[in-house]
Amino acid sequence: MKKTAYINGIGAVTAQGVWSERLLADATELQQSIAPVQHPSYKEMISPAMVRRMSNGIKMGIYASQQALDEAEIAMPDAIVAGTGLGCLEDSEKFLRNVLDNDEQFLTPTAFIQSTHNTVASQIALRLQCKAYNFTYVHRSVSFESALLDALLQLQSGKATHILAGASDEISDHTYSLLQQIGYIKQDGIQESVKNSTSVGVNYSEGAVFFGLSTNKMAHTYAEIVDVRIQNDVNQVQLKDFVALFLQENNVAIEEVDALILGINGDIESDQYYTHLLADFDAVPTVYYKHLIGQFDSSSAFGLAVASQLLKHQELPKQLFWQEQERKNFRYVLLYNQFKGKDHSLVLLRAC
Repeated sequence: MKKTAYINGIGAVTAQGVWSERLLADATELQQSIAPVQHPSYKEMISPAMVRRMSNGIKMGIYASQQALDEAEIAMPDAIVAGTGLGCLEDSEKFLRNVLDNDEQFLTPTAFIQSTHNTVASQIALRLQCKAYNFTYVHRSVSFESALLDALLQLQSGKATHILAGASDEISDHTYSLLQQIGYIKQDGIQESVKNSTSVGVNYSEGAVFFGLSTNKMAHTYAEIVDVRIQNDVNQVQLKDFVALFLQENNVAIEEVDALILGINGDIESDQYYTHLLADFDAVPTVYYKHLIGQFDSSSAFGLAVASQLLKHQELPKQLFWQEQERKNFRYVLLYNQFKGKDHSLVLLRAC
């Protein structure tokens, strides 16, 4: 018998600060081409000696994961599943600079060891002394959804009862400059919000978001994960059928979707996919979130946190609504994300 998967805890480190009940209400809109996270104090979780050697991605991941575990009341997860688009970029760049500066000789291994993409999940496991299933997915902008799908299958099949699942991505100067040169990031000096954008590229950022997932429903459970779907290539003509088939397979009619949460990021070229989909959901409240936390490969994880908050409290601050429609009860929420017309993902949540 297939078991139900519940979201029982959330943790996040973002450009708006760490996850809290007031985070969404107090958030301010980003309008700069790059926005680093607001780092919390890590000394309560990580020793100062270790903090100095850790990249931002590792520190963010450890903090967000512990937040999620604490809220979900999970002492030891049965699995740790993470996603990252570009991994620990700071250490990767540091190691490559050392290779060049030292003529490929006398290299210390620390930066190389910490540059691997599974470093965040590994460091979380080492800190918890968790020797269970540990896997990291590196699938560009569906890295988080890949990790979430794995976690969902683990829970539904009965292989695990409690899972820590999430994602982390960080900014590094050299990679940021390269992404800006190829038009993925808005040019310096452009001050545009997501809703008022008239240029290509995005407002870029970094962050970590983790979830405490379980087959056990609790008094403070956020929502139930119904299904996850990933597809690399979907054109705008196929988009309606892609969504309709996903809902049909889960016995949900389009009319039953109470809110649509989109990964709109201010890139006028790729945002056309969202505009195209909105035509089929014109009477449905539509939420966006990347105007608050920016675009990075695993930023869609924050969209799941926003959806969870909506289903738990049945309301969101008005600044998150792309188009607001009168709706009193939210039962089904559908999330859709893509980047540059590739790596399309759908996540369906249900209120508990």
